[in-house]
Amino acid sequence: MERTLVLLRHAKSDWSGGEPDVRRPLADRGRRQAPEAGRWLAAHVPDLEVAVVSPATRARQTWELVSAELGAPPRMEVDESVYAADEEELLEVVRGLDPDLGVVALVGHNPGLEDLLSLLVGQWVPMKTSAIAVVTLTGPWADAGPDSARLRASGRPPTAAP
Repeated sequence: MERTLVLLRHAKSDWSGGEPDVRRPLADRGRRQAPEAGRWLAAHVPDLEVAVVSPATRARQTWELVSAELGAPPRMEVDESVYAADEEELLEVVRGLDPDLGVVALVGHNPGLEDLLSLLVGQWVPMKTSAIAVVTLTGPWADAGPDSARLRASGRPPTAAP
C-alpha cells in the first residue's frame, strides 16, 4: 500500500508579544498564508485522514486555518513529541502512525521538518513558513527511513502537483 505524508511547516509567527516560544501566535502574514496552503491541499491532496500537529500555538492555529479550507477536514491529533523535535524524533512519530492510515499530514517546525524531509527523500528541500512537502512512501509507515520516500511536491504553495 502506498502512503502519502504531507509535511506542513507552521505559517509565519508573531515575535512581537514576548510570549514563550510554545505560545507564540501567528502573525497577520501567517493568517493569510495558512488558508492558501489549505486551498492547495484541498485541490491536490483531498483525502487526508489525520493531521498530527505540534502543540505550539502557531502550529495549531496554522492547522485550524488550513483545515477550514478542506471539504472534509481530517481528525487532528496534537502530539507533544512534534514540538521542537529533530528529524529522528519526527521519524519515530511517522514510524508510529497507525498502519491502516494512507494519507497523513504532519504539522510542525524547522529545522526538524526540513531535516526529516531530507532524510526521507535523500536531498535537501527548503521548508519556509507555511511550506508544504508531499512525499510518497511505498512501504509501511514503520519502514520509513533514509531514502524511503519520493518527493511529489514542495513549496509555498508547491510548484509541482502530486
